Amino acid sequence: MSVPWRMVIAAVAGLAVVQAAAKPDWSTQRSGVKARLRGVSAVSDRIVWASGADGTVLRTEDGGRRWVKVAVPGAEALDFRDIDAVDEQTAFVLSIGPGDASRIYKTADAGTTWTLQFRNEVRSAFFDAMALWDGDHGIAVSDSVEGEFFILMTGDGGRTWTRVPPDRLPAAQDSEGFFAASGTNVAVWGSEHVWLATGAADVTRVLRSANRGETWQIAETPVPGGPSAGLFSVAFRDALHGVVVGGDYQKEFEAFDNAAITSDGGATWTRLRGLGGFRSVVTWVPGAAAPSLLAVGPLGADYSTDEGQTWTRMDIQGLHAFSFSPGGTLGWGVGENGLIARFER
Repeated sequence: MSVPWRMVIAAVAGLAVVQAAAKPDWSTQRSGVKARLRGVSAVSDRIVWASGADGTVLRTEDGGRRWVKVAVPGAEALDFRDIDAVDEQTAFVLSIGPGDASRIYKTADAGTTWTLQFRNEVRSAFFDAMALWDGDHGIAVSDSVEGEFFILMTGDGGRTWTRVPPDRLPAAQDSEGFFAASGTNVAVWGSEHVWLATGAADVTRVLRSANRGETWQIAETPVPGGPSAGLFSVAFRDALHGVVVGGDYQKEFEAFDNAAITSDGGATWTRLRGLGGFRSVVTWVPGAAAPSLLAVGPLGADYSTDEGQTWTRMDIQGLHAFSFSPGGTLGWGVGENGLIARFER
C-alpha cells in the first residue's frame, strides 16, 4: 500500500524534531571576565550564580544572555572555588586557601551586600567546598588536619559554623583531603544525608552521614588515589544511588577507571569505565526519563543515559564545574578564562 507523500514528510519532520531534541547541545556565553571560574549554582532557568579567582562572583537574571559581576568587598584577592545559591536573592560563596584565606560570605539581597560569616583561624586548615540542605543547614569541609577530618556545620543560616567533633569521625589517611576543583566533592540529599569524596591519599574513600553529621561511616572506592589523584566529585539522585568521578589532575589524559557507582547509599562502590579522561564534576540529570549522568572536566564532557554503563563524548573543553537548573533541561558549565557554556538537552 502506498503512503501519501504528506504523511512521509510529516513523519520525517517529526523524526528530525525528536532527534534534535534528544541531542544535547552546548553554547558559550559572554561572562565579561577572564578569571578562572570553578563555582556555579543554577537556581532556575533564569537565575544562575558563578564564582572564581580574583574575588569573582557573577550573576545572571536572564539565563546567561547577560552576566553581571558582583563585588564582594574585601575579597578581591580571594579564590572563590564554590558558590551555593538558596534562591534568587540568597547565596553562599566559599574561598579556599591556608589560614584565613578560607572564608564563607553570604548575601541575602542578590549580591548588593555581603556578610563575612566564617574566617578560618586554624593555620593548617584549608577549606575546599561546601553544600546546603536548605537555607539554614549546611556543611563545609577542609583538608584533614593532623590526621583528623575537619568539617563544619551550620544550622542557623551560616551565622555560626561549628566543627564536627573529631571523635565522631573516622581517622583520616596521611594527606587525605578534598580537592578544591568544582565545589562538588560534597553532596547532600533530602534533609539529612551527606557524602564527602576524598583524594590525595593512597586510597580513595567516601565519608557519609545519614543524620546530618551526628554519626559517620566511610567506605573505600576502586578509583585510584595518589598525591594529585582521587575523587573530585560526588552526586546522589536519592538516598541510595550515587556516583563519583575524578582522576589525576597532573595526568589528565591518563585518567582511566576514574568513576564508580553505588546503589546502597555509599557503603560499597563498583567501578565504571568509559570516561574520556580526568573529570572534575559529575551530576545526575534532573527530570531525565532514565537515570542519566553528565561528567565534565577540562578535557571534555561525557553523557550517559544508563547510569554510567556507557558514555557519549561531547565536544566541549575548558570547563571545571557544572550545575543544572532544577528542571534539568538547562545547565551551565564554567571554566578557564571566564568561560561559561550553557548546556541544553
